[in-house]
Amino acid sequence: MAVKVAELRALKAGNLKRDDGKPVSWLPDDGKRGAGTLLFRAVGKIVRGYFRYAPASGKRDTLAIGQWDEKGRDGMTLDEIRAKADEWRRLYQSGVKNIRGHLEAEEQAKRDAEEATRQAQKAAQAEVEARARFTLGALTNAYCGMLEAKGKTKGAKDARAAFRVHLHGANPDLANLVANEIQAEQIADMLTNIRQQGKDRTAGIVRSYLNAAFNAAIKARLSTEPTADFKGFDIKANPVSGIEAIPVRAGNRLLTHAELAGYLDSLDDGIVDQALRLALLAGGQRMAQLLRATVSDWDHGILRLWDGKGQRTDAREHLLPLGPRGAELVEGLIQRARERSNEPDPSLFLSIGGARVVDSTPGKRTVEIATELGIPAFNLRDVRRTVETELQRLRISRDVRAVLLSHGLGGVQGKHYERYGFIDEKREALLAWERHLEAIQTGEAVSNVVSFAKVAG
Repeated sequence: MAVKVAELRALKAGNLKRDDGKPVSWLPDDGKRGAGTLLFRAVGKIVRGYFRYAPASGKRDTLAIGQWDEKGRDGMTLDEIRAKADEWRRLYQSGVKNIRGHLEAEEQAKRDAEEATRQAQKAAQAEVEARARFTLGALTNAYCGMLEAKGKTKGAKDARAAFRVHLHGANPDLANLVANEIQAEQIADMLTNIRQQGKDRTAGIVRSYLNAAFNAAIKARLSTEPTADFKGFDIKANPVSGIEAIPVRAGNRLLTHAELAGYLDSLDDGIVDQALRLALLAGGQRMAQLLRATVSDWDHGILRLWDGKGQRTDAREHLLPLGPRGAELVEGLIQRARERSNEPDPSLFLSIGGARVVDSTPGKRTVEIATELGIPAFNLRDVRRTVETELQRLRISRDVRAVLLSHGLGGVQGKHYERYGFIDEKREALLAWERHLEAIQTGEAVSNVVSFAKVAG
């Protein structure tokens, strides 16, 4: 007979009795023979529906359907429980004899699908975060951070400035693209836009910085060094490497002897002018390297600079055995530094505020001097080029000029330089250079340097 709601109420209240007067433990509903039976059982005040069937193993199995509630608020109604039992009967009759195993497999498949969905959502979120985090702009920032970590503060500052203007500022959409999806054509378009503004040199610099940034990220993938800032970019190819280096017209401004003498005469006792004077007396040294010199870098007539340019990991020691004028100037700078600072090893070039002279300040001063003298503008590279040209006129050999001006050295020459140092040759060259400068100032030197401005006129 079909179970009535009144019977379920009595079962729940514990008032349902068998014919022998004992409480009913299991109350069966009508079922089809061989297709499973719906049963109800009360535990305390809770009545639950069960489905009992005989699997292929022959041992009966009982599956819980759910809690019965007359109104379906705290469980299933009688009709809902019967519907579930009928569903399982049909499943059994279809040939699925292990209903429990079938249901567990379905539940596992559901869990697997839910987990797959979660993983897909997680991967999608990670992709979104990666696209926001590992962009071309972020790659350039990581590259600048690497330069700073290696002590190449000047290079880092210049690179940041170039990227800030020509990538983040002028091409924000490109800067926000994922770095490992950047195509060579996109970089080429950016560089073309820079060149169309008449800034070939700037375009070449930006290309060089981008090329170095991608190469650093590629190297980081297999590096054991702590380069975590790069590893997340997953850069496997350098889109810049296929773009031809941008030819830049080499500077050709050379100061005549008269201009060089005027330049020297214009330098006063201010700290910036003293830096310019020492750079010249020391053979046209790079200003950024010179300004990093401290009191401890002077020892028995030798000024020590550190050359950190290029791709070398550690800065290379660059020793300069100065002539008497250069040595006297350094001694004065040391005395000045000790008077102005209580630090154990102060900079030789402390400004009025106590900080080191900024790298860009001496270059601005050369512009002022050119204006004061009424001559064509020149910069520190022009001074350095002039010095090397004059050294060549003095018959200073190419190798000695290379080590004196700290040009890039490689192969056998570089190894020989590191081992030997060319100290004697550099001392002789700087002595000859000081004598030559003095002759230029007094007008005794014979000038065969022709101003390009005059030739053009």
